[in-house]
Amino acid sequence: MDKIYLNGMEFYAYHGVYEEENKLGQHFTVDLVLEADLKEAALEDNLEKSVNYADAYAIVKDVVEGNTYDLVETIAENISLQVLNHFAIVDQVKVKVVKPNPPIPGHYQSVAIEMTRRRAE
Repeated sequence: MDKIYLNGMEFYAYHGVYEEENKLGQHFTVDLVLEADLKEAALEDNLEKSVNYADAYAIVKDVVEGNTYDLVETIAENISLQVLNHFAIVDQVKVKVVKPNPPIPGHYQSVAIEMTRRRAE
């Protein structure tokens, strides 16, 4: 299966289980891997047979910035569902949502959720 990558998309949003996260907001980074058969698009040099990166970015931006969720898991699930609903060519989507500065004690670079969803047969 061929893959399309959208890496390091950055957003500012108001997700989290703690009240201060919903008020102050924080940065989120999203990586997206779309699996599809891109042979026809490549042979015909035709965007209509592939995925428009701008459309995929817009979907992610809308989910991340247009809503407020307690869980990063919910963000990833909703991105997956929206991508599969919007792009018929995509058979599988992998979403990684990174929360660089969650309000928990300790020293670490970030926390993240990664999930993979496949189109139902």
